[in-house]
Amino acid sequence: MKEYKNVTIFNHPLIMHKIAILRDERTGMKEFRELVEEITTLMVYEAFKDVPTKKIMVKTPLEEVEQTIVEEHAVTIVPILRAGLGMVNGVHTLFPTARVGHIGLYRDEETLEPHEYYCKLPDGIENSVVVLLDPMLATGGSAVGAIDMLKKRGCKNICLMNIIGVPQGIKTVAEAHPDVKIYVSTLDRGLNEHGYILPGLGDAGDRLFGTK
Repeated sequence: MKEYKNVTIFNHPLIMHKIAILRDERTGMKEFRELVEEITTLMVYEAFKDVPTKKIMVKTPLEEVEQTIVEEHAVTIVPILRAGLGMVNGVHTLFPTARVGHIGLYRDEETLEPHEYYCKLPDGIENSVVVLLDPMLATGGSAVGAIDMLKKRGCKNICLMNIIGVPQGIKTVAEAHPDVKIYVSTLDRGLNEHGYILPGLGDAGDRLFGTK
C-alpha cells in the first residue's frame, strides 16, 4: 500500500492480541464490546501526544507546583452511527469530560454510497480536536462523507480512528482529506463483492449490539 503522511497504522502487540480475540466468531457480544473499548483506549493513548494543554498551579501537601493539564473541551467525540458508538467509552476513559456529537449515515446496498440521515454536534465543536470514530474503514465512503459534514460545520482539526482498515478505504480518505489524521489499528487484505472487509470481523454493529 502507498504510504501517506497523514496515516498511522499501529500494529501494536497489545492491540493485535485484542484484535485476534475480536475477530473470533465465538467471541460474544459483551466481550466484543469490551474489546472495542479497550482497543480504542490504546489507540487514543498512542495518538494524542499533542493534545492541547495548559499550565496550572497545584498545591500539594508540601508546596505549590506548576503542572500541565488537558484543556477543557479540547476534544470532541463524534461516532458514526451506529457502530462508532462502541468506541465512545474507549475515548471517555482518557477524556472523561469530552462532549459527544453524532453523525448518521446509511450505505446504499447497490452503489455503496453513503447518505446522511442524522447530524447533531455540540456548540463550539469547530474549536476542538474532533475524534471521528468508526470501527471499520472499508470503502471509505462513509468516512469521507462524515468528514465533509464536519468541515461544512467549521471543524478544522479532525482525526479519524478505525480499528480495522483496508488499502482502498485508506486511499480514499487520505487523498480526499490529506489534512485529516487517520489512525488504524491494523490493515486487512481487502473487500468482498458486498463491500465487507476480509478477513475482517463481520458486521461490527451487529456484533456490538446483538442484532444478528
